[in-house]
Amino acid sequence: MVLSVFVALILSPALTATLLKAPNADGSHPDGWFDRKFPAASQFIHRGQAAFNRNFDAGVARYRAAVVKVIERKGLFLGIYLLVCLLLVGMFLRLPSGFIPTEDQGVISVQYRLPAGATQNRTVEIQHAVESYFLDQEKDNVRSIFTVAGGGFGPAGQNTGNGFINFVNWDDRPGKENSSDAIAQRASTAFRGLRDAQVFVQTPPAVRGLGMSAGFSMQFQNTSGMSREQFADARDRLLQMANSDGRLTAVRLNDLPDVASLKVDVDTQRMTAFGINPADANTTLSTAWGGRYVNDFIERGRVKRVYVQGDAPFRADPSSLGQWFVRTNTGEMAPFSTFAKIGWTTTPATVSRFQGVPAFEVQGQAAPGVSSGEAMDAISELAGKIEGTGVAWSGVSYQERLSSGQAPFLYAISLLVVFLCLAALYESWSIPLAVLLVIPLGLVGAIFAVTLRGLENDIYLQIGLLTTMGLAAKNSILMIEFAEQEERKGARVIDAALEAARIRLRPILMTSFAFIFGVVPLAISTGAGANSHVAIGTSVIGGMLTATLLAIFYIPLFFVLVRRGFRDGLKSFRQHYDRGREQDDDEVTA
Repeated sequence: MVLSVFVALILSPALTATLLKAPNADGSHPDGWFDRKFPAASQFIHRGQAAFNRNFDAGVARYRAAVVKVIERKGLFLGIYLLVCLLLVGMFLRLPSGFIPTEDQGVISVQYRLPAGATQNRTVEIQHAVESYFLDQEKDNVRSIFTVAGGGFGPAGQNTGNGFINFVNWDDRPGKENSSDAIAQRASTAFRGLRDAQVFVQTPPAVRGLGMSAGFSMQFQNTSGMSREQFADARDRLLQMANSDGRLTAVRLNDLPDVASLKVDVDTQRMTAFGINPADANTTLSTAWGGRYVNDFIERGRVKRVYVQGDAPFRADPSSLGQWFVRTNTGEMAPFSTFAKIGWTTTPATVSRFQGVPAFEVQGQAAPGVSSGEAMDAISELAGKIEGTGVAWSGVSYQERLSSGQAPFLYAISLLVVFLCLAALYESWSIPLAVLLVIPLGLVGAIFAVTLRGLENDIYLQIGLLTTMGLAAKNSILMIEFAEQEERKGARVIDAALEAARIRLRPILMTSFAFIFGVVPLAISTGAGANSHVAIGTSVIGGMLTATLLAIFYIPLFFVLVRRGFRDGLKSFRQHYDRGREQDDDEVTA
């Protein structure tokens, strides 16, 4: 915008003085280089230009007559304007919310998870099943596959695995059925038939650093101080409700499930009776079963570490614990079985907290046809049914909530800045109001176009709406500027509005349709980053169409109504003020 102002103020006048020639005495344009070099083509162009100007002038006359009818029937058209505003509010509230549309980046990720305690051999079988599906069923779209069993991003263990699938170029995957979202949905459907394994097919987020996959990321918090067992039961109930909800899909816990653990229950009274130091018992158990560093030794000039650990046959079974002894205070050896009991229990693989509160991270995606904002509302609604828990957002979900809360502030501050700048420019409070009244006529087209294409209310729509607000105000300024000049020359308000409408119709149409055609490639784009381009292009095209086709009739109407209203109001105020001063003077004289 700064560059365009620089060009308009400096370069455009210089180019005009250089390229344009003064007209002849009879009013005709002098022949230029093209006219002399290609006389036949020049004559054809001039005839076409003359025919276009005749038709356009006739259209301008009809347009002026239509504006007169609009002003005469101001009550009817103001009612239509109010209906348009109500339609705008209704469509905006019904528009599904989102943050950033999912982009086809030519890659998807696969995360597979088996029950706790599953061996790596079973994980490898699932790994091969995933590879076979993509190499067989999606062989025309897949370029390369990389899978890992027992590691990767997210929670890692021998019962987990991850994979990355790279697709061929976008030009080799024509049609929506070959997009990354469509491939991921087909794969998710196919993997639901796998036994003893959960396979989640995910698309990466549009912005790196905001999570590992698209969808929502919710922190399910323990806000009431429940025990670990109670909180785990609440988590399981939430996952069960979420997986049965049609608005959600691939809802999962971002932690490994609780695993079976061997618990050694020590009887401290027995330990004291045998004269055993608890530290000695802990050292013996950790050294024999876990290993312990003791010292270094030198071999062939290299320093090596020495670790001691119990032999494998004596630590391979839980019952082997009874074969280990601990030295007492008297120097005798006491077996573990005399003061400790063993048993099995379940323990969490990880213990996580969020904002200082115990929490589980729950991830998921919106079902086909459901926006990310609706999915977040759905999982939050389900979590609200479980007492003693709270919800917080992280990653891309936190940014989505943050951006949705900032949108009304952005719209309000934009309108305020436009109003104050115009008030300072024209030294009037009425002209800015006439300009701003046209903005809803542009916004309704943007919302309507986005609704027709099934898009969401995301940050790209916010950019499109802000752009539409500025362009709609620009169209209004182009006409009201001339109307205000005509009024200063002494013309009536309605005559000034009609003359400005006649003079400025051509530049308004030229600039508006030039901008519309300029963003058409965005609205029909495909490939990498296409969804963000489509969102901006669609909203701007829809907004500019209605801001142009409707506003050219409403701008003169608003100018007349606002100027007459302010003038009548100011006149009435002055009459009351003068009458009050006369009364005060009479009282002072008396």
